[in-house]
Amino acid sequence: MATIEIDRLVKRYGQTTVVHGIDLSIRDGEFVVLVGPSGCGKSTTLRMIAGLEEISGGAIRIGGRIVNDLQPKDRNIAMVFQNYAIYPHMSVADNIAFGLYRSNLSKGEKRRRVEQVAETLGLSQLLERRPSALSGGQRQRVAIGRAMVRDPAAFLFDEPLSNLDAQLRTQMRIEIKRLHHRLGTTSVFVTHDQVEAMTMADRIVVMRDGRILQVGTPLELYDKPVDVFTARFIGSPTMNLLPASLRDGGADLSTGGSVRVPYSSATTSDILVGARPQDLVPTASDAQGLTVSGTVAVVETLGSETLVHVESAGQTVIGSIPGRQIPRIGEHLTLHAPAERLYYFDRITEKALAVQ
Repeated sequence: MATIEIDRLVKRYGQTTVVHGIDLSIRDGEFVVLVGPSGCGKSTTLRMIAGLEEISGGAIRIGGRIVNDLQPKDRNIAMVFQNYAIYPHMSVADNIAFGLYRSNLSKGEKRRRVEQVAETLGLSQLLERRPSALSGGQRQRVAIGRAMVRDPAAFLFDEPLSNLDAQLRTQMRIEIKRLHHRLGTTSVFVTHDQVEAMTMADRIVVMRDGRILQVGTPLELYDKPVDVFTARFIGSPTMNLLPASLRDGGADLSTGGSVRVPYSSATTSDILVGARPQDLVPTASDAQGLTVSGTVAVVETLGSETLVHVESAGQTVIGSIPGRQIPRIGEHLTLHAPAERLYYFDRITEKALAVQ
């Protein structure tokens, strides 16, 4: 196991900078997820840690050792790719053992390691099969096994679940997290799926346009987003954001009504008031919270809850009601979020407003 430290890391392709001097410290044994939209620099950052991309500036340390100029094979890391990258002509056992191809271990020790990894991953009965006879989840486990067998200082995962169907993704998500708890190996996982990030990470790194916007635990990012992008990206469905105009002690909403605003760091009187759909529910309102009344435009029935899209004064907000209370399209509905569950952002800078 090892720490991974990124210091002012830069990546350029010609005149285009795709990673802008980022800093990040990953603790020994930590599971960190890099998350963000396509093109944000997360996979490029992972590939620079692995040594598959040359860095244009800054430094990377693994276990306290600068690895900028080391070849991937000399960094004592193992990488699991999106497309499995396993050999179709080899058996499961040979694919796993390939991770030890350059090692000086005896045949007996290699076989022992392969069998141990196969048992850990539930592949012991499949060692003689070829990849064509395996399911997608089993193939991904073979790819993870090939990485595990080397006993690396760190695992790097580059969107390893993207090619799986929804049920397999959930299953593999649980298996990878359970495996991390068992092994305790430092892990860096890249995904564009915020659900994967929230359910797997010890800490999440939110990236956009080659920059780190926020680093924190899943609940820290969910409860205290530092800007509009993070607020929208973390949480499903996305946070409702309503334009409002500041006045003494409060703000007037574009949807009508007002809310109390205990913040004062806005650069303008124009702000955004945020409410997560799970907090916007049909309960009794109070004078300080957010109340939205309007017409039901869309209903999404999920079983455990029903998401309702309500149109109010030209704005569409999403709220949540109990799963078996299904309103009719066109029905009038009033939703309310308590004051302590609201978020406030400067509309110009898109930064969260600081507490007085």
